[in-house]
Amino acid sequence: MMPDLTLDSPRPVLSEHPLRLALAGEIHARPFESLPAPVRVSQVAMFHAGLEATAERAFLTAFLSAHAAPPPSPEAQHLVRSLGQVRFKWERHSEFSTYTFMAFNASGEPFVDTALALVAAAWQRRFPGQMMNATHVEVFLADTATLATWFGEAPQVGSRVLGGAGEVWTDFRLHADGFGRILVCDRGLTPGQTGRLVQRLLEIETYRMMALLGFPVARQVSREIGRMDQGLTDIISALADPGLGGKDRDLLERLTTLAAEAERLDAGTSFRLSAARAYHAIVTQRIGELREERMQGVQTIAEFMGRRLTPAMKTCDSAVERQQLLARRAARAGDLLRTRVDIALEEKNRDLLHSMDQRAKVQLRMQEAVEGLSVAAISYYALGLVLYAAKGLKGAGLAVDPDVAAMIALPVIVIGVIVGLRRLRKVLGHEEN
Repeated sequence: MMPDLTLDSPRPVLSEHPLRLALAGEIHARPFESLPAPVRVSQVAMFHAGLEATAERAFLTAFLSAHAAPPPSPEAQHLVRSLGQVRFKWERHSEFSTYTFMAFNASGEPFVDTALALVAAAWQRRFPGQMMNATHVEVFLADTATLATWFGEAPQVGSRVLGGAGEVWTDFRLHADGFGRILVCDRGLTPGQTGRLVQRLLEIETYRMMALLGFPVARQVSREIGRMDQGLTDIISALADPGLGGKDRDLLERLTTLAAEAERLDAGTSFRLSAARAYHAIVTQRIGELREERMQGVQTIAEFMGRRLTPAMKTCDSAVERQQLLARRAARAGDLLRTRVDIALEEKNRDLLHSMDQRAKVQLRMQEAVEGLSVAAISYYALGLVLYAAKGLKGAGLAVDPDVAAMIALPVIVIGVIVGLRRLRKVLGHEEN
């Protein structure tokens, strides 16, 4: 019989991975809100810029306490609280946090009487971090003929979304209050669809701005790479010039300096350029989820982003590719220079070995000459000893002729000295080995 694994069944008594529950809950993190029209939404994305999580939680605790709402838990990355007239949602991401305020059945003029206006300005000024994006969203039944009233004379961007159940209008501009504006016309959206649509639109705006953070970095990288690329070209040209063979040390120093600068540039910009690519991928995905349908004479969000955001992201991609190409060219130039240096060292070692061979031959000849002199000298002194011994024997009354004794002993002494020296040389040779 199969066990009952429904949500109400007891957990199995098995050894669990310590991260299992956290990973299982991650897929349900940051859920979308159910937003029945009409609704007004204001979101502010605050860039952390070195802001510690503890400082942000301290602000949230004070903010929620002032509105009689429960504070966040120490490990919380998102929360939703009711603050009287508005619903508040906070999410912390790796580089930024979003503060979202939702007002239902609100009256007043669109984009003027906003959801954020229901929060005291003193608290707004205390939002921790640096404001990266700020957007007002109005969701209600509206006549598109009034668009000029809310967006001015700037060209609008709009489309039918989610199978025609809604229309989205925006101009992707910052208005006098510093906020962007998005109008959602409800043509049959369910509260769940409205919540998902608003979340996607806000994510498109926030991630668009985060992606564009890489654009100034990419332009700076392009300038730096242009300068370093010219320096690398000069080094490679010098390597190809046979007349500069004696300046390998100078070329190596220049190449090392250039490679260090390239590594410093890559270390300082790779994160931002990689993050820009990731944020752009999210923007593209969120636009695809809108399922846009074109309206006559109006740019879609995908078309607008393709003409305005994509070129900037192409610049970021180009900067990354140029950095990689510069690193590969520098590595090849380093290999060429090392090969050139190795060949020069081998030539010097060959000359050194030839010189050592010549000195060894000279030393051998000198040794042979010294050995010849040593045989003569040792034989001379040995023969003198024999002569003195013979004279002593003759003086003692023995019939010994010293000259005859010396003549007879001479060849024996010479042969003995030669044999003795050769044996000594062999013994010394074996000891060295």
